[in-house]
Amino acid sequence: MATSYMDYTLPTTQFTYDVNQNQLFKKDENNYINSLSIKQLNTLGNASLLDIYLSTGNVVEPHIHQNATELVYCISGSAVVSLINPFTNELLNFPINPGQVANVPQGWWHYEVATVDQTHLLAIFDAPVPEAIFGSDILRLTPASVLAHTYCLDENKVKETLAPIQKTVFIGPPADCATQVSPAANNMPKPNSQPNVQPNVQPNIQPYVQMQYAPSPEYIYPDPMNPTYGQNPNAAYVPSESDYMPYTVQRPIIGNGWRY
Repeated sequence: MATSYMDYTLPTTQFTYDVNQNQLFKKDENNYINSLSIKQLNTLGNASLLDIYLSTGNVVEPHIHQNATELVYCISGSAVVSLINPFTNELLNFPINPGQVANVPQGWWHYEVATVDQTHLLAIFDAPVPEAIFGSDILRLTPASVLAHTYCLDENKVKETLAPIQKTVFIGPPADCATQVSPAANNMPKPNSQPNVQPNVQPNIQPYVQMQYAPSPEYIYPDPMNPTYGQNPNAAYVPSESDYMPYTVQRPIIGNGWRY
């Protein structure tokens, strides 16, 4: 629970809210998203949600949440939650049915695809207001010249391909998509063969994500980087080879999986 400085005696204190009254995005009658955050319910702590309705083949577009982990709960229907694990550089697909969940760590690239009509998902976040960066915005706001130069592409073809993306998509394909086709089963994300097994982890070897630096006891004193401090304050400390640890082990791993 987040520390709250709210005066709960005020008449403006809110304990209930109708999420149906706060629509974030609507593509059509079968595909829309309602939202709830501390902006609508001021007694919320570190919690918020998106109430998502999808029909077959519709996609909550690829995006990241830079400030929150997302827990996707399937209320009805069926969907595939796909994400890229930044530690293994693998695309993982997790089918979920009613009562099942898939968890997306903070900052991980992900998307959801409905595999049947009348799919209802609840996305729950550990932040009072979830933030997001959408793939459609990355594509439409990055200059075509930069994309073409960086990835050795034909700039004119990049411009032509991305020209229809004029705003944030949220749920794709857009309602005015001229090339829409009915979704086929073989176009749906394929589930992982072993969805509950960490990929690319050798037996009896800890995954890379678990390699976090724990300082040795001699480095928890008043001046950890200069053990001669007090005797010779101007002495420079140069660690010996035995004290040196590789950069990837020294740097802590932040919550979203990307190092800073």
